[in-house]
Parts: sequence; C-alpha cells; structure tokens
Amino acid sequence: MGGNILLHMATMRPECLEAMILVSATLYFPEQARAIMRQVPAPDEQPAQEWERMRRSHNRGDEQITKLWEWTRDLHDSYEDMNFTPQSLSTVTSPTLIIYGDRDPLYPVEMAVAMYRAIRRSSLCVIPNGGHGPIFGDTASHFTQTALKFFRTPS
Repeated sequence: MGGNILLHMATMRPECLEAMILVSATLYFPEQARAIMRQVPAPDEQPAQEWERMRRSHNRGDEQITKLWEWTRDLHDSYEDMNFTPQSLSTVTSPTLIIYGDRDPLYPVEMAVAMYRAIRRSSLCVIPNGGHGPIFGDTASHFTQTALKFFRTPS
C-alpha cells in the first residue's frame, strides 16, 4: 500500500514530495480487487507454508502478519479511503513514475493510464506480463534501471 500512501501524501501535502514512484497503486478498489480481498483466509486458516513465507519478509513477528491479513480482508468494505479522482490527482506537483503490470489481478492497467493522464508531471511504465507489484523476481532489474533513470532525469 506504499503507492497509495504516497498518493494520499501527494494530494494532501504536495509540497512534501520531491518525486515519487507509484507501483501498483490504485484510484479505488474495483470489484475484482474486493473479490480477492474477501477470499483472503483468516490468519488461523492460513497454511503453514504461507506463514513461513510471510515470516521471511515481515520482521515484526506473527502479530504484524496477523494484522496485515486482517486489514487486507477488511479492505473489501472500504469505500472512502481509496477514492482518487482526476481532479484530486491534478493537484499532484511532483514528478511521478507510475509502474504497473499489464496482468495485475487486482487493478486493471486502465487505472495506470487514468493516473498518468491526471498527474501532470507523470511517466508511465507498463511491465509486459507483470502482475501486481511487478518489480520483483524476473522484472526487478528492469524496475531498478527504470527507477534510476527516472530519478536521474532533471524535472
């Protein structure tokens, strides 16, 4: 949710950001994302291998992991927090790189295009065959090169 936190910052306090990269951020939660959120198993229903995977990437222990799963499940009922409009996004003043996977199961790539059109100083990078968070695994080096080029380009 880092990209969405940045969108909140950029629309509420645009002077606080010099530049930002949004990876798989969303304008709102579409029904396809809400359906996936509703299917997230409760912490006590998560398989052991999923607990182990989460423990490798979340160093604050099982309480943090439990809260993340519960929070994700509860987002399916949230209609106010993620509700960015072209008008609100037009207030963003910082250079913005928008990164999206063209196969994101949560947020369709059309959302990235809408953000790109609404944020005046934005660039769009769509990762072919990329899913949600397409900056890891095989596409990590492409993301790193793109991000470094973005930050090195004078605004």
